[in-house]
Amino acid sequence: MYPQVPGHEIVGVVEEVGSKVTNFNVGDRVGVGCLVGSCGSCDSCSSDFENYCPKFIPTYNSMYHDGTMNYGGYSDIMVADEHFVVGIPDNLPLDAVAPLLCAGTTVYSPLKYYGLDKPGLHIGVVGLGGLGHIAVKFAKAMGLKVTVIDICPEKKQYAMERLGADAFMLSQDNELMQVINMMI
Repeated sequence: MYPQVPGHEIVGVVEEVGSKVTNFNVGDRVGVGCLVGSCGSCDSCSSDFENYCPKFIPTYNSMYHDGTMNYGGYSDIMVADEHFVVGIPDNLPLDAVAPLLCAGTTVYSPLKYYGLDKPGLHIGVVGLGGLGHIAVKFAKAMGLKVTVIDICPEKKQYAMERLGADAFMLSQDNELMQVINMMI
């Protein structure tokens, strides 16, 4: 829809709150991921799967329930249902928090949903890119043992020393991959 102002992984400061808002006040530091609204009453919404709601409202290029256009994170202001807003502590820099609102959720949610957040479990993270490095950090914070699998040998030092990975494997090491396949 035109005009379009994109942007998700949004951080900012609350400038105004609606009369029914109870969790936030003017001046609060907040963030919004990829949704700003949903119907709130369908089976998906009732099960905390608002992203499957037939009436979900993404952070940009869509209409609010009242028919007005919503604009994303690159706009000067935006409106979001408080259910889709998270508070950000004062000690965290907003620019460092922003990626957690989408990339962070993308890796954190499945770890929690599938019960992979139990200390002592061992997981593999395939690819040490934008999502992969966040996955390693979350998994280590949860007490998991983490093996990073990547095609780039130069990433080993970063994975092990900076992110705390327990092991590193090259996906192009055919012998090692065959051994691992036999163990699974």
